[in-house]
Amino acid sequence: MPPQQDKRRLSSRAVKIGMVSALSLTVAACGSKTTTAWCVDRYAPAVGRTAGGYKVVSDVFCDSRDIERGTVSYGRYFWYYGGKRDSDGYVSGGSRFGPSKGKIKSSSGRTLSRGGFGGSGRSGS
Repeated sequence: MPPQQDKRRLSSRAVKIGMVSALSLTVAACGSKTTTAWCVDRYAPAVGRTAGGYKVVSDVFCDSRDIERGTVSYGRYFWYYGGKRDSDGYVSGGSRFGPSKGKIKSSSGRTLSRGGFGGSGRSGS
């Protein structure tokens, strides 16, 4: 009789644990919320507007380090998180304080903070 080869097999328990871990990481990564950060002008005239809000301007006016440091700028231009932009270019319904979790992208689509694993995504508190 030929000698039987020793076949190593992982126990089904080890395979299940590995699969569950991989699946949970995938769900966590895919399920993280993305918040839009709008660079806005605190003093833009809202003449004739009945709704409030801040005028959205180019991202170059805002400092992305404010997001990295978790600070809020009190200058003319600052990041405004979430909310909706209307047809006049004003955004409202959001917050001056960033989310504690998730990815932050500028209105132009640039990733400002990845959040989740390895980064807090926190801005302001």
